[in-house]
Amino acid sequence: NCPDLQIGEKINLLFNIFASLPVGKFFVSSISLSRMKKIIFFAGLLLFFTISVSAQEKDPKKLHEVAKTFIREGDYSNAILVLNRALQSDASDLEILKDLAFSYYLKKDYVQALATAKPFADRKDSDVQAYQILALVYKALEERKECEKLYKLALKKYPSSGVLYNEYGEMLWAKKDFANAAKLWEKGIEMDPNNAGNYYNAAKFYYFSADKTWGLIYGELFINIESFSQRTVEIKGLLLEGYKKLFASNDFLKYQNTKNEFVNAFLSHMQKHSGSVATGVTPETLTTLRARFILDWYDKYAIRFPFRLFEHHHQLLKLGFFDAYNQWIFGAAGNLPAYQQWTSTHSDINDEFARLQKSRVFKIPTGQYYQTSTSK
Repeated sequence: NCPDLQIGEKINLLFNIFASLPVGKFFVSSISLSRMKKIIFFAGLLLFFTISVSAQEKDPKKLHEVAKTFIREGDYSNAILVLNRALQSDASDLEILKDLAFSYYLKKDYVQALATAKPFADRKDSDVQAYQILALVYKALEERKECEKLYKLALKKYPSSGVLYNEYGEMLWAKKDFANAAKLWEKGIEMDPNNAGNYYNAAKFYYFSADKTWGLIYGELFINIESFSQRTVEIKGLLLEGYKKLFASNDFLKYQNTKNEFVNAFLSHMQKHSGSVATGVTPETLTTLRARFILDWYDKYAIRFPFRLFEHHHQLLKLGFFDAYNQWIFGAAGNLPAYQQWTSTHSDINDEFARLQKSRVFKIPTGQYYQTSTSK
């Protein structure tokens, strides 16, 4: 074992050692030197590659990468085989164990998945993903009590994890515990304002409630965080219907949480500019309404209630993209042929807006949480 020598030097060294032995002297005397060197060279080369392959087969990191490829390809049986081999070198490797448990889960072998993942609950080094995987297994086995205990344990350790709040809320929603599910999504928004899932679920919850504010606010925040998914299409439709719901009554503040100053200001200013949609709620009338609203808001409330969504509106107005933005939200949801016609006749500005939309990352700062009705 001479790590500082190149392969050729190692083979020469091997040849000299072999030639000094009695058996080596016999072969050297009966076979030409050049031929002997060739035999030793190829034998050494074969030995080198055999050792190299053997070392790779035992390297847990390389085996883990091979297993990940199998997982991506949907070959969970081979992934499990390779991951178990990788664990022979380090049986406690959390990353390998997570992928092993997840592979068993994907294969629908929930018994083995639970046996692999259950220790995650007691490990000090378990991360959010480890808890997620164990929760998936509990849900598959319909072990709801154990799953709820796990989420509570995980949130004590990771109180700022939006993913855990969202998944715990979805589990409660499935149990028809709607109010507590909404509280968890609210807490997730407060603690982790850039997790899309909590906005998605909370927006739908408020849309189907008497509330007129948070379904609109959370829905629009969601589509800016997650702009190009099937869920985005769904929420755009709810946003259009949510604005129709908002203007269906002349009494904007009835049954609303007007003790919340943000809500009161939002609804009062929407009512102030409701004349913009007197002829109907369309992408064009909503653009006018929302432009007037945001200019008024910036005049009176921008300092008191700094808010990333309204800052985004203000920036788009300055750039001349606000029409395209509102068409992107409400156009396809309201009338797809009309939206396609609009994008065709306004192709330059629409293309510029699309480039901006795809290039920017919409980030919400902490401390801009103004909901109070369900989080207390």
